[in-house]
Amino acid sequence: MPVIHDDKVKKLEEIAVKVREDIIAMLLEAKSGHSAGPLGMADIFVAFYFHILHHVPKKPDWEDRDRLILSNGHICPVRYATMVEAGYYPRTWLKRLRKFGSPFQGHPERERCPGVETTSGPLGSGLSQAAGLAYAARMDGKTWRTYCLTSDAEHGCGIFWEAVMFAGRNKLSNLTVVVDRNNIEIDGFTEDIMPLEPLREKYEAFNWHVLDVNGHDIEAFVAAVEEAKSIYEKPTAIIAHTIPGRGVSFMENKFEWHGNPPNVEQAKQAMHDLRTLGGKIRSEHE
Repeated sequence: MPVIHDDKVKKLEEIAVKVREDIIAMLLEAKSGHSAGPLGMADIFVAFYFHILHHVPKKPDWEDRDRLILSNGHICPVRYATMVEAGYYPRTWLKRLRKFGSPFQGHPERERCPGVETTSGPLGSGLSQAAGLAYAARMDGKTWRTYCLTSDAEHGCGIFWEAVMFAGRNKLSNLTVVVDRNNIEIDGFTEDIMPLEPLREKYEAFNWHVLDVNGHDIEAFVAAVEEAKSIYEKPTAIIAHTIPGRGVSFMENKFEWHGNPPNVEQAKQAMHDLRTLGGKIRSEHE
């Protein structure tokens, strides 16, 4: 029996397209920001906020909520857009990305945005924060889970592997890390700049349970998260293979779009591509 019904998968995929459209609109309005990573992670964020997480958008400080830590904070447009769709913030905030005094800064700030657990910016530090939260939950006998979303390139930071070792040593089974394995960073491809492979074996060497999944297959991703919940003796790393710039033809797999926003004409083309993607999703589920 599938872990998620096909009708729910269709709904989530359609929300992910809407989130991608909002990302393009936000970046165009801001005239700065990151395109490739946010577009690539839309399916995963929607899966979390509309199916996986135990949370109450109108009560962002609910004590028993699951914690979602965004380590690679520069992809925050996808988090903002998804949380708007989920009911955390008014839609008018989407026009305020990277504006002076805005709650939607270029990297998330915890005190500005209810429901954002940590202030993120320095790459590599998010997993340390997430491991600390998971460890504290165990000490306090809490049942909520901690999820940490990371980029693949930030695995080049030494502090990241200290957290990997800490979580493995302490068997933090209430911690799940999602690695956005999109193979790009601001200067090029990860395997050209600082090779990460064999990434799976590295995690396994530090006593982690590891899963590989297509990050655009919501059903498969949800199944991976459910498997992580059944692992009681170690933390889990889900290596989610994604396409940077997903849904926008001229951005897909192009590292040049890591940190660049579209101009007006590019945004029009992007919206056209995303409407096409939405039509394809609807036809596939008919």
